[in-house]
Amino acid sequence: MNLFPFHSWLVLIHILGVFGFLLAHGVSVGVGFRLRSERDPVRIRALLELSNAYLGALYIALFVLLLGGILAGISGGWWTSGKLWIWAAVLLLVAIAVGMYVVALPYFNNVRHAVGVATYDDAKKGLQPPEPAAPAQLEALLQSSAPIVTAVIGLGGILLIGWLMVMKPF
Repeated sequence: MNLFPFHSWLVLIHILGVFGFLLAHGVSVGVGFRLRSERDPVRIRALLELSNAYLGALYIALFVLLLGGILAGISGGWWTSGKLWIWAAVLLLVAIAVGMYVVALPYFNNVRHAVGVATYDDAKKGLQPPEPAAPAQLEALLQSSAPIVTAVIGLGGILLIGWLMVMKPF
């Protein structure tokens, strides 16, 4: 099936998916930065709830950006063109996701536990929310550089992917 007549639309869908993903994920990034200066456990729980509230939108937007990108790559003939930029962009997206998962997930889960909130895994296993941590432990967690590291991974990766898609260097 020839998708080339739809190429511009598929690229637009891909870009809209990227915008939606960045908007939804930006909530968690903002929460991560705000947590560094927040000390009230009630407000911390509210911020963590806010971050979780946009996960559904994040995954829908990720699906749209992947579907649009894959189909735009097919319609543009990039997957089989011998050009490697599209493969590099996909590998970079996977690396960003792994990097954020390794850094951000433990951070957010530890903060959840420190304020007495069960994580997704806790709920899946039927575990009760843990007892809140001592204020000194919470303080140490909130001073973590994890939000900064994840923002650098995400922003740096997005900039590199954008460069690959626009410049198509190899």
